[in-house]
Amino acid sequence: MIPKLHYISQGNSPKEHLENIQKACSSGAELVQLRLNTVSEKKYLKIATEAREITSHFQTRLILTNNYKIAKEVKADGVHIENTDFCATTALEHLFTWQIIGGTANTLQDCKTLISKKVDYISLSPFRRAETKEEVPTVLGLHGFTAIMDALKTETPIIGAGGIATADVTAILETGISGVAVSEEITKNFDSIKEFNQLLSASAIDEQRHTF
Repeated sequence: MIPKLHYISQGNSPKEHLENIQKACSSGAELVQLRLNTVSEKKYLKIATEAREITSHFQTRLILTNNYKIAKEVKADGVHIENTDFCATTALEHLFTWQIIGGTANTLQDCKTLISKKVDYISLSPFRRAETKEEVPTVLGLHGFTAIMDALKTETPIIGAGGIATADVTAILETGISGVAVSEEITKNFDSIKEFNQLLSASAIDEQRHTF
């Protein structure tokens, strides 16, 4: 079962990433993704090991961005690959059977490609334009999410990502998306994790209610 809320780490330094992961865990995050792309492999291993210690203490799941070899070494819960051209078979060879693989998608074709590679979940993004990024893929918004979900009809969990705030959650879930990955909104206020969790679990209760 993939948690409905993913916290993607942010920080101006590796130390700040770890501090923010600790805050996210203590605020109730069920899954955090260490997204640190600008350090050497040796440094990344050290940071990932520390992140694993923090998340283990809180029984929070840890996903590493892109680095599947280190994900295996530190026994992270899985890896998130941002490049849709990646070879899932290669990643799987380097992972334990219990570790999960997620992938980033921006189009319907991206989603189909990732599903054919048997990923465990897909992060569909961006929901809205990020002010910090100059080059971004097509911004999807609610219309884009709806169009892709209507065409896709998959049981693979689709997680919405990219500038999502608590005010967006209810409408996003109505598109058929099963959860959200959040970075900036949570980093600004770790108490928002509780609100995100309430909004996301309310949808699960509604679904159960309609099933009976």
